[in-house]
Amino acid sequence: MKTLPEHYSDYFYESLLAELPEAFLVAEIEGRVIGYIMCKTEYGFSNFKKLGFVKKGHIVSIAVLDEHRKKGIGKALVEEAINGVQIKKCDELYLEVRCSNTEGVRLYEKLGFIINQQLKTYYRDGEDAFLMATEFQY
Repeated sequence: MKTLPEHYSDYFYESLLAELPEAFLVAEIEGRVIGYIMCKTEYGFSNFKKLGFVKKGHIVSIAVLDEHRKKGIGKALVEEAINGVQIKKCDELYLEVRCSNTEGVRLYEKLGFIINQQLKTYYRDGEDAFLMATEFQY
């Protein structure tokens, strides 16, 4: 998709789809892909609990074409991905977002994510990222 500079291999896409199809989603209008979200699960230290080791969902990549933004498509993709990682009984969900992406940060905050930390020079172009996370209660 032309909105992201990352170039993933076919194997990478296929492995994410095979691992977590419930949170690998594509938005289409009349057969044309206009957005997607890809997630995976992993085990690691909690973004919320001290010394906690948990099962987490990770939003690896999300994008919506420029001309289709501000129509609720990104929100719907994230909400469906949240449902998908909850099906897999993840304790939390996290993502990285460019610090300059104020619209993205606002969307994630509306969906219950909080800024957990700032990751210095996270992106290839040197920009910092916010690590944002949300916790699930079952």
